[in-house]
Amino acid sequence: MKALIFCSRQILTSKRFGGSAAHKRFNSSKVELFSKEVCEIILDKYPDLKTLNKLHSKIIVNEHLRIDPTLAIKLMRAYSANGETRVARYIFDRTLEKNVVFFNVMIRSYVNNNLYVEALSIYQVMSSCAFYPDHYTFPCVLKACSGLDNLRVGLQVHDAIVKVGLDSNLFIGNALVAMYGKCGRLREARKVLDQMPNRDVVSWNSMVAGYAQSGQFDDALEICKEMDSLKLNHDAGTMASLLPVVKAESSPENVRYVHNMFEKMARKSLVSWNVMIAIYVNNSMPNEAVSLFLQMEECGMKPDAVTIASLLPACGDLSALFLGRRLHKYIEKDNLLPNLLLENALLDMYAKCGCLEEARDVFDKMKLRDVVSWTSMMSAYGKSGQGYDAVALFAKMLDSGLNPDSISFVSVLSACSHAGLLEQGRRYFHIMTEQYRIVPRIEHFACMVDLFGRAGEVEEAYSFIKQMPMEPNERVWGALLSACRVHSKMDIGLIAADCLFQLAPKQSGYYVLLSNIYAKAGMWKDVMNVRNAMKKIGIKKVPGISNVELKGQVHTFLAGDQYHPQAKSIYEELDLLVGKMKELGYIPQTESALHDVEVEDKECHLAIHSEKLAIVFAILNTKHGTPIRITKNLRVCGDCHVAIKLISKIVSRDIIIRDCNRFHHFSNGICSCGDYW
Repeated sequence: MKALIFCSRQILTSKRFGGSAAHKRFNSSKVELFSKEVCEIILDKYPDLKTLNKLHSKIIVNEHLRIDPTLAIKLMRAYSANGETRVARYIFDRTLEKNVVFFNVMIRSYVNNNLYVEALSIYQVMSSCAFYPDHYTFPCVLKACSGLDNLRVGLQVHDAIVKVGLDSNLFIGNALVAMYGKCGRLREARKVLDQMPNRDVVSWNSMVAGYAQSGQFDDALEICKEMDSLKLNHDAGTMASLLPVVKAESSPENVRYVHNMFEKMARKSLVSWNVMIAIYVNNSMPNEAVSLFLQMEECGMKPDAVTIASLLPACGDLSALFLGRRLHKYIEKDNLLPNLLLENALLDMYAKCGCLEEARDVFDKMKLRDVVSWTSMMSAYGKSGQGYDAVALFAKMLDSGLNPDSISFVSVLSACSHAGLLEQGRRYFHIMTEQYRIVPRIEHFACMVDLFGRAGEVEEAYSFIKQMPMEPNERVWGALLSACRVHSKMDIGLIAADCLFQLAPKQSGYYVLLSNIYAKAGMWKDVMNVRNAMKKIGIKKVPGISNVELKGQVHTFLAGDQYHPQAKSIYEELDLLVGKMKELGYIPQTESALHDVEVEDKECHLAIHSEKLAIVFAILNTKHGTPIRITKNLRVCGDCHVAIKLISKIVSRDIIIRDCNRFHHFSNGICSCGDYW
């Protein structure tokens, strides 16, 4: 009791509640400190559960207070705020003389705690007791319908709203738009929105959310543009409404629009930052995602689990290990683990950065692993050429009792392909179809074609394609064409190229592959024909781009890049390295240049490939012995592969390159791929 009186005195003497003057008034009127007014003050502050229980026990033993309806309502609200809906329901049931407020509070208590079925049951009781729902009741009931995707009850509630003449109420209208949107009835949602006599930002945000929840990103943005035309400012709620659809890809124009929308916001919530970062990541704009995160930190905004889970894939895409490790520290500092989503994202980030040991450490420490966890780790081994480790991990997954899914088999088949494990790959394809009864998808067929092609079995790969039960896609024919380039199979290569030009007439990579096949054979006239065809159609070769991270900032290099601030130093150091490489027997593989020009010109062209520039930049700007990590958008050419092996030996550095197909770990003149790629 003393503690309660002390608490009451603290409240009554605070400035917010009138200070000592209020205290004197209570004393002068000789009212007990434990009064209804004191209880209301405490309850309105939503105390913690321990304080609430003590206060409730005092109210119960007071014959006047325990029957007070106002205190009963405030107790229900306070218990609900603490997640104790059962106690709130107990108070509700024990109250004999209820009014509409009791029902509203009980419904809201359930809705706020995501107990939507219970909320609707109270609404039904309310109707049967002849209590008329009001403008406080309906928004909560509609939210319960939204939470359950219960359109049937939602329609009944809408009818009831019209009957009592509350369909013009702003809050009810907003709730109706939200309910119809959540239930996928976007026409009805739009009809309600259009018929509302008054609309606010929430009304439009609800419509945005409806389209977003249906996966219609572009339509959601059209609503945002309508808001612009009405001179309604987008707010944090608008950005939050886009959250369900951030994983969808959109046009560059739409991404720019959302960016502009975000920039114009006066107040940016954490959700707003998360939405913008996720949109960048899912639209293959990792640089922008990382830059925005750094800007977010400068604004003093602390990331949460959603931020980190969104950003880790961007770190992986850029091999931004410095930032990835910093995010890992955030996770540990804030005790966000165990969290399967975050752990899988961490594992994937380390794997994409070529840090197999750290990826495996995350994997081993996971208390719970799903198929995604196992598959990610297998994929990491496979792309690093460690096919035997991938196969061993696949066996462990089976021993753990988890059944592999179709994606698991894609990973293990791909691992066999990258490591040249031809017979193992055949066996796993058989196990997949016969033992696990998984119907092969196009991805599995593509893996098998790649497996045969890399192993030099180009004819078998082509025969395999002809036996496929579905039409081969780009990936299948692309794997075959790539194999034809490596193994100089002109006849089958022409067939593959012809099919690819029909499937993807504007994909530059396939024209380049065919051009490379001709160039490798010295058929320069045919090379020119391909290049002229590309020019006629308006196709440009995708430039080679290499990224390297330095102190959290990603530096990007193009072949022959002259725009980097350190360009002069980079080229000077590169010339010195080439000289040292030649002393070790380096002979530029001029066939990799694939141009009908003089040998000397070819050597110059090869020397300035983007990955070489990125490596030299890293050598100049990091301590001796520091591993160098590069990400490249195209396949590493043969000359660069030879050169980087020698560079790793000359500078005594581990160099990890992730190209569009796999990882290459160069160390002391040797590559992890064993020159099989």
